[in-house]
Amino acid sequence: MSLSKEAIQLITDTALEATGKALPTFMPTAVLPEGAKVLDLEKYQALRSRFRGTFSTHSLADFGLYVTDRAGDGARGFINQEDMSCVLLFNLGTTAVPGHADDRAVLKLKPTAGYTAVQRIAGERLAQKDLSDWIEDWHQYLTPVDDEGQPIPVAKAIAAVRTITVKATSESETTVGDTSASRSAMDQIEARSKETLPAALQFHTIPFDGLTEQVITLRISVITSGAVPVLKLRWVGEEVQRESIAEEFKAVLEQKIGTAAKLSLGAFNPN
Repeated sequence: MSLSKEAIQLITDTALEATGKALPTFMPTAVLPEGAKVLDLEKYQALRSRFRGTFSTHSLADFGLYVTDRAGDGARGFINQEDMSCVLLFNLGTTAVPGHADDRAVLKLKPTAGYTAVQRIAGERLAQKDLSDWIEDWHQYLTPVDDEGQPIPVAKAIAAVRTITVKATSESETTVGDTSASRSAMDQIEARSKETLPAALQFHTIPFDGLTEQVITLRISVITSGAVPVLKLRWVGEEVQRESIAEEFKAVLEQKIGTAAKLSLGAFNPN
């Protein structure tokens, strides 16, 4: 005699109910008759079976305090220098005794207002008013300098940017011989200002909270191809300076955490 699917399920459910099947797991679980589901009973306990969670912050100092207070044996941190972030796993464990890797602290540095302003304006094509307004808005961070690196008062730098004029001159030369003739022409376009136009702007700012001040040099270029002058700020040595900031981030992070956890460059996926 063959049994129906419903009858087999009923027999299975009855057997599970009779034996009260419990699973030998660290977190209390039980097998229920309905489809032999595994039920997590942790939410019915007075306390959680283990500590887990994620602490997230933009503050390097607070991250260091939290890690040194919570870290134990086997804590590992992974630094992403390009993203200026760090993920620290408190219960990663070892190869022999692996942990769940779900108790962690995450640091993501937030750029300061000044550093954000530099990143947004570097490389942009700007009208005279746009640049003069920007210099005026961020004057407390700026030191305009001439070609020799000598400081220029901010007020004079703003006036120089506002009074740029483009002067175009043409020169032609004609040579006539008995059997030939030649003609050459040269156009010259020059941008001038009533005041001394700064060669560069030195921007003093702390890029991220917890790091030291950086001096970012923005060299001024005047583009005269159009009817009105266009200005452009070039971040001198941008890649080298960004790399230096990233290296400082790693060094400060190691100093804050000390021996509480081992740090590595890279990313780790516990899945």
